[in-house]
Amino acid sequence: MTTDAATGDFRARLLAAFEASIAEDGYAKTTIADIVRRARTSRRTFYEHFSSKDECFMALLAEANADQVRSIAAAVDPEAPWQRQARQAIEAWIASGESRPDLTLSWIRDGPSLGAAGRDLTRESMEHFIDMVTALVDSAQFRAAGIGPVSRQRIIMLLGGLRELTAITVENGGTLSDITEEAVDATIALFTPR
Repeated sequence: MTTDAATGDFRARLLAAFEASIAEDGYAKTTIADIVRRARTSRRTFYEHFSSKDECFMALLAEANADQVRSIAAAVDPEAPWQRQARQAIEAWIASGESRPDLTLSWIRDGPSLGAAGRDLTRESMEHFIDMVTALVDSAQFRAAGIGPVSRQRIIMLLGGLRELTAITVENGGTLSDITEEAVDATIALFTPR
């Protein structure tokens, strides 16, 4: 194994261990000792990759958001009717949240505790989601329906609403798939031409 591969492996193990700790104990109660124990490595290895628990959390969130953006974009068929594309995107959003409910909720609720760095990460992540939605809406099917370009403000309303609805649903012990129809209907309503 090369040094780069070993470094990537340790980093991946630390991130996976942190996510497992969040699922079991929550972000606030997770310690670096918990992370290294789960990752079966040392504090020294942790500090070779991250300067703090918060930096590790931000790396985990950044990777999770990038994965979510990629999975949503890949799930949408640009040749499908635009309403079907909206459904595909929402279903992919929900599937992503359901695959990592504890991390999803922790990102929404614990992310603000990261201060300025957390706000920067939130803005950066939102920009990636805005870019993805903008690209998805910039398709022949949307244009043929008279849709586009969709304003940045409208996309932010959609994403902010989905994010909060996701958090409330998970906090209340609900299943994200229960919100599918409402989320699809709201998305279509936001994008339907006047």
